[in-house]
Amino acid sequence: MKLNELTPAPGSRKASKRKGRGPGSGNGTTAGRGTKGHKSRSGGGVRPGFEGGQMPIHRRLPKRGFTNILKKEYALINIRDLARFEPGDPIDEALLIKEGLVKGQYAGIKLLGQGEIDKPIVVKVNKASKTALSKVEKAGGKVEVIQL
Repeated sequence: MKLNELTPAPGSRKASKRKGRGPGSGNGTTAGRGTKGHKSRSGGGVRPGFEGGQMPIHRRLPKRGFTNILKKEYALINIRDLARFEPGDPIDEALLIKEGLVKGQYAGIKLLGQGEIDKPIVVKVNKASKTALSKVEKAGGKVEVIQL
């Protein structure tokens, strides 16, 4: 068997139906679009969300709330995630990204207090919860809060 002798399994590849190729093809003349009307024309068809003239759902439902476009979103790191690092490691944004703990675009990093830590570590983050601060300091470490 050679590469040029390979063929797909019988019945696995089916030719697409060629519409609008004359009356003898079985799908010619109107090409399956029916006769006349908006959907039979080229470029015809209703826009997304159109419900046949009925008031569309996005206009029937009440508008609620507000989205702040200036909101800052922080990557969240828990204390339990920092247990893998050695006491001397300078834990900062670059190291957290390299280790795969922070993925994507964020305004900064926030340290949360879930989990336990038993070794003194130095962490440089943009924000930290009170629980996280107390747990790191109790273990003999330090949290440096870097302003954005």
